[in-house]
Amino acid sequence: MNREPSTSPTTQPLLLRVDEAARLLSLSRSKVYELLSAGILPVVVCGTARRIPFAALAAWVEAHTEYHP
Repeated sequence: MNREPSTSPTTQPLLLRVDEAARLLSLSRSKVYELLSAGILPVVVCGTARRIPFAALAAWVEAHTEYHP
């Protein structure tokens, strides 16, 4: 039985690089780094690498989406 995680192209990674998050948010890399430094966006730090959890990013977008009547 194969217990390896699926690597299909539709599988979303758990952690995103800053450039990947910037692309998904339609923001510049500089703006994403600014949001990370301010503690506005969630971040996982591993050594010098900064990664943004995909699920937390999606939740952040949902929490900051304004709906106007």
